[in-house]
Amino acid sequence: MVKAFIGFSCVSLLLIIGLGLFFPWVFWLLIPVLPVIIMGSLDMMQTKHAIIRNYPVVGRMRYWMEALRPKIYQYFVESDIDGSPINRVDRSTIYQRAKRELDSQPFGTQFNVYAEGYEWMAHSIQPQDFDNMEKDPRVMFGGKDCKQPYSGSILNVSAMSYGSLSPNAVEALNGGAKIGNFAHNTGEGGISDFHLKQGGDIIWQIGTGYFGCREEDGNFSDSLFAEKSALPQIKMIELKISQGAKPGHGGILPAAKNTPEIAEIRHVKPYTTVFSPPYHKAFSSPREMMLFIKRLRDLSKGKPVGFKLCIGQQREFYALCKAMIDTDIYPDFITIDGGEGGTGAAPPEFSNSVGMPLMDALSFVHDTLTGFNIRHHMKLIASGKILTGYHILRAMALGADTCNSARAMMMALGCIQALICNTNKCPTGVATQDKWLAGGLVVDDKKHRVFNYHRDTIESAIELTGAAGLTDPHQITRRHISRRVFMNQVKTFEEIYPSTPPGALLNGQMPEHLRREMETVGIDNWG
Repeated sequence: MVKAFIGFSCVSLLLIIGLGLFFPWVFWLLIPVLPVIIMGSLDMMQTKHAIIRNYPVVGRMRYWMEALRPKIYQYFVESDIDGSPINRVDRSTIYQRAKRELDSQPFGTQFNVYAEGYEWMAHSIQPQDFDNMEKDPRVMFGGKDCKQPYSGSILNVSAMSYGSLSPNAVEALNGGAKIGNFAHNTGEGGISDFHLKQGGDIIWQIGTGYFGCREEDGNFSDSLFAEKSALPQIKMIELKISQGAKPGHGGILPAAKNTPEIAEIRHVKPYTTVFSPPYHKAFSSPREMMLFIKRLRDLSKGKPVGFKLCIGQQREFYALCKAMIDTDIYPDFITIDGGEGGTGAAPPEFSNSVGMPLMDALSFVHDTLTGFNIRHHMKLIASGKILTGYHILRAMALGADTCNSARAMMMALGCIQALICNTNKCPTGVATQDKWLAGGLVVDDKKHRVFNYHRDTIESAIELTGAAGLTDPHQITRRHISRRVFMNQVKTFEEIYPSTPPGALLNGQMPEHLRREMETVGIDNWG
């Protein structure tokens, strides 16, 4: 191919020059030909890409096609039910609800109802009248030691940091939360002015970097935490142990992204590389973690304090439960993040192969807390691909009290699933710090779309509740949800995830292997 290109270049130049002596207009052909020759010459001299070196100019087409492939696939190849990570059916539902457009569909479901994995909810012969049902069911967060309980919506904005999201996106999410009376989780990046502008309820997430409440050396600062947690918009505090996108993985804020604005929010030095360790330095055992939760609750004057985690080694969660009982300190809530991940960028091995998926984790946590007879002390929040009213009810059937959503809220803002969130080139201005791109997202418009999506999704969950003959979504059980596990075999969630009797892990009603493991679990180390 190199010889062919050299031959083409020489012949082209000789022909143009030769013919140009008789027909001067032929020299105009140098305008398209010369750039191609220069490009091919540079291709042959570079050493990075073997394909381009061996196939000058033509080899570049591979990289053009690689760049275009996701767009071509999304718009022209994939079916409505095959798109990943969120299929077009669900994306369309989110967009239609956000824009208040018709969200019904004709001609029946597109899903193969006889395929393994298909799920459905059991309805009742005697459904409830939707018009007479509560359209905004609330959940009270706050256990026995909480002095400022919070009445929360059953659907809230999941953790997404300012810095990952644009200023306009953060402000619009909080504006939607304000209009709809639901909560907005800050993510571990700290509290920015854009979280506070609209006045929506805030859940302040604190990660291993302690951004916004850290000393210069990176350790937790009691005084800074007490000062910021006193803000009236902050309704709850969430201690992030791990997240579903990258459980067990720390983070790095590169020096180039650590602008003076970001540095001020996070209480770090600008233009320095800041590391978030994979573990917390404020505690090193289950017992110390419970004491730290009490410390946060006391410093915040009794606001609800909980923690978020993606389930990994189950014995570690058993240890947490034992620590709760031993110290008589209980979190006000636990957020369960699914290993299927969310908006956070992560190495593919962590996104694809680490952490327990949401449904398995949620049922495990609910059953474990029930088995220890401590479930009543705290609320459970499900976080992981919650997109529709059905997803809310499915999570509640497995034990959730409320749900958080990140990707759906981004789509309500206008996200098109371009899958370039980690490049700072988000075309819709959602996941970028590029001022020109972020400027395309108009806060006054998008905050109403977030509110619309939230309201219609809650109403959808209530309608489904009524269809099941129930008056409250929290009445749904695992018997109401079924899944096809094989072509001609169907099981309810109760059969797939058998419920644990209250106190079963305290009175010995457990398999022998689990009993032996429980005996070895301590609360003064994670082993």
